[in-house]
This record gives sequence, structure tokens and C-alpha cells, in this order.
Amino acid sequence: MTCIRQPSPNTDPGGTGLVSRRGTASSGSSGSRNTGSQTSGGLLLSVTPGILGGVVADLRGRGVEPAVVGQVLAGPAGRIGVRRLPRDERPVPRPQEVALDKLQQQVQQAIDQLVSSGTERGVQVAVYRDGRQVVDAVAGLADPDSGRAVTSGTVFYNFSIVKGAAATIAHLLAERGLFGYDTPVAELWPEFAAHGKGAVTVRQVLNHTAGVPGIPLDTTVEDLCDWDKMCAAIADAELWWEPGTKVGYHAYTFGYIVGEVVRRATGKRISQVLAEEVAGPLGVAGELWFGMPASEHHRLARLEDEPGAAELAAQMMASMPPDLPMFRSAPPELFPNAEFGNRADTLAADIPAGGKTSARAIARMYAALLGEVDGVRLLPPERLAEATAVSSSGVDEVFGMPTTWGLGYGIGGPGGNAQEAPTVFGLGGVGGSFACGDTASGIAWAVTKNRISNDFSTSTQLGQLIAGAG
Repeated sequence: MTCIRQPSPNTDPGGTGLVSRRGTASSGSSGSRNTGSQTSGGLLLSVTPGILGGVVADLRGRGVEPAVVGQVLAGPAGRIGVRRLPRDERPVPRPQEVALDKLQQQVQQAIDQLVSSGTERGVQVAVYRDGRQVVDAVAGLADPDSGRAVTSGTVFYNFSIVKGAAATIAHLLAERGLFGYDTPVAELWPEFAAHGKGAVTVRQVLNHTAGVPGIPLDTTVEDLCDWDKMCAAIADAELWWEPGTKVGYHAYTFGYIVGEVVRRATGKRISQVLAEEVAGPLGVAGELWFGMPASEHHRLARLEDEPGAAELAAQMMASMPPDLPMFRSAPPELFPNAEFGNRADTLAADIPAGGKTSARAIARMYAALLGEVDGVRLLPPERLAEATAVSSSGVDEVFGMPTTWGLGYGIGGPGGNAQEAPTVFGLGGVGGSFACGDTASGIAWAVTKNRISNDFSTSTQLGQLIAGAG
């Protein structure tokens, strides 16, 4: 079975930082992957190494004395500990050359240790190689209150890693000729043209150069669950920059814009298209969602914040200058945490900036992008090559970190460097989960977990183990 329709016409942040530097986007329809570093992932806000470095740069850029900067870091940020050291200073296991037939055992041992040590509560890892699942490992508890264990089919709200599914849907529809990457969004959604946004293209939305990264600062969680209200607000938004000239993570707006483009092109909600065109054909319809019906919520893992992290993040945010661009992109109350991810309304709503998935479901999607999985291939090789080539790069206008994007996928692994992993494409999410594919090795993998930690050390450790087996 294949999801490619014939004939078809021709055919798209880990830690975030906060710096005062601004760079222009390097964008194009395709290009070399040999670009600057990328903090791939989907964090709206988390106390990460990128934020720490960015805060230092921003404060120094504002003329704050080094001693004062030191006091900031010695306060809430400085108490965060080893897990928030800059990535190049953090001890991470070296890649191990592990044969694929031994990888299941190695991964299982690693996640068992992460759970027994108290680092993680519950974890899933899934790995595919050339369309065949070679790792299906679980450890820990999905719900500590009930004692329910994590299984391979447990669904986690993993925030932005499911942005990759929204991007995949856009590529499927582009492959079928419903729109092109250079189609103006307003051609499909006329209201979006307000306030000078008429020239914004689908490509610019996918590579985060559209210049529409913010939602109204009075937006509530209930508003996020109201599709029409959010789309109306985004259609009425003003540009932050000339489209295509700069890059900045469209944390919330990406999902709504892609989703509304899909709805205007197909007449269907993006969640329906996900079920019919991706999850259903791949046999994971019960494990890959944007909005998850309330009747299925009992299958979800219960999220929890890392002990002390929420308090430390709140203290750190209070110490930051209030005019940082991040604070203009969304109200702080909407920065995701465990409480946000456990709400029945956010779980049920289509908020395609994130979603709910098992590790094996989202890894299977990436595997079906790389090649055939049980007769299903989502995109032809030529389309995948364009979608995963570098389309934009530069210093993120919203969060301040260096970033590199394909069309909807971050380039680089959870370690965050596009130069070190130029053939890896995927996304991470708030809390440290990660999902990706590697066009060079043919490996797709995902790590999902329910402890909302402030870095990607778990995904980085497991990703290195997986890469060593490739």
C-alpha cells in the first residue's frame, strides 16, 4: 500500500536562547546542509543551556555589569545544576558501536537505569531501520498514582515533536498538487492577507521565516482550544519582519497556519487528514493525534514537571528583561508545562503546534518518510530531499539561538548542531522528547517520556547509542 497518489505534479528548538543579536535568514527552496548550528526541537520555553547562554548574551548586550550577570546565574539559573550545563561541557556517553541485533538490549538497559536512578519516570524508545522496527523498549510508569506502567502503546503529550506530522501532511498535499511551497497562504486563506501578509508563502511558514511568530498576549488556554478564534487572531496579526528575510520559531502559529492551509485546501480538519493519510495507513491511528478524543485520555501518560524545575523557571523568567522578544510571542502563562499537558481541553483540542503520540507511532512516520514501511511510503525520494534540505538558517528572532530548518523539520539531532548531523531531520518538544529520521543511515527513532525536564540529555544519550548502531 502506498500513500503516494499518481499522477502527481512536482513538488519543507532543543534549548532556546534569548539574545539581543539578530541575524537574517538564509533561505531557499533547497541547498547544502553545511550551515550553522541548529537547536532542533520545539521548546516554547524551558530553562535550557540555550536560554542560559542567551540570557548572558542579552544582559551583557544591554550593558549590564558582569557581576550582575553572575548574580542572575547564581540565583535561580545557577541552582539548576549539571543537567543545565552548556552542551559541550555536559558529560555525555560517547557513541557506542552496537550491532543492531544488540541495540534492543542496550537501549532497554539505558532506560531502565534512567528510571531506577530517578532521572526519568516513564520512557519509550522506538527505532526503525530501513522500514523495520528494531527497537521497542519501555520503562517506568505512565501514571505513578495508579501504578500503571508504560507500554509500547502508551500515548504521551510530547508537545512540538508532533509538529513533524503537521509538516508531513503539508508535503503530502503539495505532492498531490493542492498547493505549492511558493503558493501564498492568502491564496488559500484570503483573510490571512491582512496587514501586509499577502505575500507570505507556504515555504516561509514551513521554514519559520514567515514573520508571524506571535499570538495575542491576552490569549488564554481556552482560546488555544478554539480553532476559529485562533485562526482569526493570526489572520489579523501584523508582521514582525519582512517574510523570508529573518528566521524565528513560530511556536504556536506554525500549527494553526499549516492546519488552516490544510483545511482550506481539503475541506477537512488537519486531525482528520492526519488520521486518514498518515496514522491510518501506517497502522497507528490510535497512537498519533493532534486532538485526542476524551474517550481515549485514559491511555495517556501523566506528565510531571522535573522536581523544582517549574519554580526555578518562574524565578528565572522574573529576572529577565520584560522586553525580550520571547515575551511578545505568547503570554508566559501559555509556556507549556505538565499542568498544561494534562488538561482535558488541551488534550482534546487540535493545537498542531504539538500533539500526542507514542514513540513507535512517530518513529514509524519518519521511517515511512525515509522509505517503505509495510507497503506504505509517504513521500517519494525527490520530495523528501527537498523537504529535508536546508531552507533557512540564522539567529532566531524570537528565542535568540542559532537555528537551521528544512521545510517544517529542524536539521540536526538533539545535540543541536546541523553541521554534526546534517542528514538528521526532526523535532524535539518541551520536556526533552525527540523524534527524527536520518536520510544517510535509513534510521528513524523517537524518545517519548513523561517527566518534563529542562534539556535533551536523555534523548541525546539514547540518540548517540542509536547512531552508534547505525
